[in-house]
Amino acid sequence: MEDIYLVMLVALFALAITDLVVGVSNDAINFLNSAIGSKAVSMRTIMIVASIGVAVGAIFSSGLMEVARKGIFMPGEFYFEEIMIIFMAVMITDVLLLDFFNSLGLPTSTTVSIVFELLGAAVCMAVIKIYTQEDGDIAALTDYINTAKATEIIIGILMAVVIAFIVGALVQYISRLVFSFQFEKKIKYVGAVFGGLSLTAILYFILIKGMKSVPYISQETMDYVNNHTIIIVLSGLVLFTGISQFLMSILKINILRTIIIIGTFALALAFAGNDLVNFIGVPIAAWQSFELWQTAYNATGVVPSEFSMTGLSGSVPTPEILLIGAGAVMVMTLWLSSKARSVVDTGINLSRQGDAVERFDPNWLSRGIVRYSVLFGNAITTVLPQDMRSRIENKFDKPSSHARSKRFDAPAFDMVRASVNLVVASVLISIGTNMKLPLSTTYVTFMVAMGTSLADRAWDRESAVYRVAGVLNVIGGWFVTAIVAFTAAALFASIIYFGGTIALAVLIIVALVLVVRSGIIHSRKARDEKNKKKFNKSDIITINEITSETSENISNVIGGINKMYSKTVDQLGYYDLSKLKKNYKKIEKLESEVDELKDNIFYFIKSLDENSVEASKFYILTLDYLQDMVQSISFITRNSYNHVHNNHKNLKFNQIRDLKKVDDKMQILFDEITYTFDNHEFGNIDNLLNEKQDLLDYVSDLIQKQIQRIRTSESSPKNTKLYFGILLETKDLIGSTMSLLQLFQEFYNEARATAY
Repeated sequence: MEDIYLVMLVALFALAITDLVVGVSNDAINFLNSAIGSKAVSMRTIMIVASIGVAVGAIFSSGLMEVARKGIFMPGEFYFEEIMIIFMAVMITDVLLLDFFNSLGLPTSTTVSIVFELLGAAVCMAVIKIYTQEDGDIAALTDYINTAKATEIIIGILMAVVIAFIVGALVQYISRLVFSFQFEKKIKYVGAVFGGLSLTAILYFILIKGMKSVPYISQETMDYVNNHTIIIVLSGLVLFTGISQFLMSILKINILRTIIIIGTFALALAFAGNDLVNFIGVPIAAWQSFELWQTAYNATGVVPSEFSMTGLSGSVPTPEILLIGAGAVMVMTLWLSSKARSVVDTGINLSRQGDAVERFDPNWLSRGIVRYSVLFGNAITTVLPQDMRSRIENKFDKPSSHARSKRFDAPAFDMVRASVNLVVASVLISIGTNMKLPLSTTYVTFMVAMGTSLADRAWDRESAVYRVAGVLNVIGGWFVTAIVAFTAAALFASIIYFGGTIALAVLIIVALVLVVRSGIIHSRKARDEKNKKKFNKSDIITINEITSETSENISNVIGGINKMYSKTVDQLGYYDLSKLKKNYKKIEKLESEVDELKDNIFYFIKSLDENSVEASKFYILTLDYLQDMVQSISFITRNSYNHVHNNHKNLKFNQIRDLKKVDDKMQILFDEITYTFDNHEFGNIDNLLNEKQDLLDYVSDLIQKQIQRIRTSESSPKNTKLYFGILLETKDLIGSTMSLLQLFQEFYNEARATAY
């Protein structure tokens, strides 16, 4: 009898390790966002500081199962067998849910997910007990579930979202009025006070949020800190103000950078100390449940289906070795997880100062919010005196160097905003913890970042509708988290209860397969995104960089067109609908690459030095030719797919043979072009241009041959339409390619002449 539960425990701890990986990947946004976005220090330094914070927080965590202690369900109302089913359902759901959000690159709350999973699984088991063992009165559900605590959590979520956004916006607005965007000039006068306030706030955060989870601190020490909090805070304010002035004046250290480093450490420490139990609390509780039942079984022989879990109502301590192991897994995940970076990127891009490649599409709600916010802002502005409006506008004026900083590696926002993000999030989490409110660190840190970006005018008329849509998507995802967590956990619990051991094994295997599959797909997407970044560069400054960037773009686009053309001709010959459909979908990727290049034309022109401005026309014409080429291959690919998809007759053997000959000639030409631009052997362009007329003449001959076929033997108008379409678009494709080569040759020769 023990064997099945030992296997379940092993499975739970394996799921816990997986849950640690996917959970840390998602929650990394809480403490990495501000430091990475501001580029205050190197990425290596950020990771080292965060790793130390996570390790310390994990090792000194109390290891108490927070959610069980809060009483989401009443353990005494369930038997050991039922408790194990609840815990298995919770862990399987948590792994799948967090991994799903990581794959989307969206932050969510590990606290909320674990709470609603416990709630869903417990409700399911309670309903089953009510209808199988009792009189079927659903009102008895309140005996099993602590509905008051669930309601408190939901209210806490809503309060955290609204308050964090408002407070973040207010504090950032005041900070920007004090520092302006030229904070380097202001920091010498008010930096010490700002540093003192910030470091004191972080101290308060560590004391209130951190010390409560450290088991080695005596109750007397905790009582002393609680009773003398005001004195400690005031003393810290004086001390840290002096230290800040010393660092700035004597050691010439940037106090904002110091705040960001310490704030990152504090949030990482709090995350590990508090949220660690979200990942390993359930397996530990299962282990403790097993020990309680085993002790009773050895003494009385009580079976799992009759052993009440009243002993689980208290706290569930965690052995120190498990905390150290969990901390090591968390640290390794920080360094190795690509999904963690994708979640962080979402938060950074939504709070980025100025324009960027927007990930989210606007919707009716975001458009309405922006429209009425603009009207409200205009109404407020008209009420203010002109002098006050002018002074405020001056504070938000960005220096010319900041406005022109459009390089690819430019910070998403400055260190003033990063410091405010960390300090405000720390204070709000501290206050919530002290008031025993069920706050989510993810919700608080994300909404503070959104509030500060709004106050900092990062959401201007060009980007506001996209950013608001992004925030709405993330917030909507949070509520989806709660609903899906509840529903999925309840579903899995019922499957395990009625399906037994076989159902449990199938669910575990499915969960692991889905997580592995998700990781493979995400790795593939990450590689694609890494390659796509070539097309997003806006940091081209000189003629040489323009030449290098343009040749790289030409090589990539022509290489893609070459492969697409050959595949389409081959698959059209085989009448292969499935492969033509794949080409049909892949063509969108090629189109998006050129579209992204055109999206960056503004930044490209802004970033050029004065001696290279004339190159703007060349760059724009290059993109125009590339777009013409992509449109031609898009027409060929889509029309071929639609022809086969509509079950029209296949092209005749002679037509396929002729198209294959065209493909062979173009394959040779395009391979030579790709080689030329990859190796920067631009002297070879003359030879490529000489091949133009022969290829065009060959295509023209095929058009004439098809006309003769129509007059004699051709009987299919659909075939004729497709065949003519392919040949005519091929002719346009060749013409655009040669025009592009000629344009590049003229620009390259002129650039060389100017250089010498």
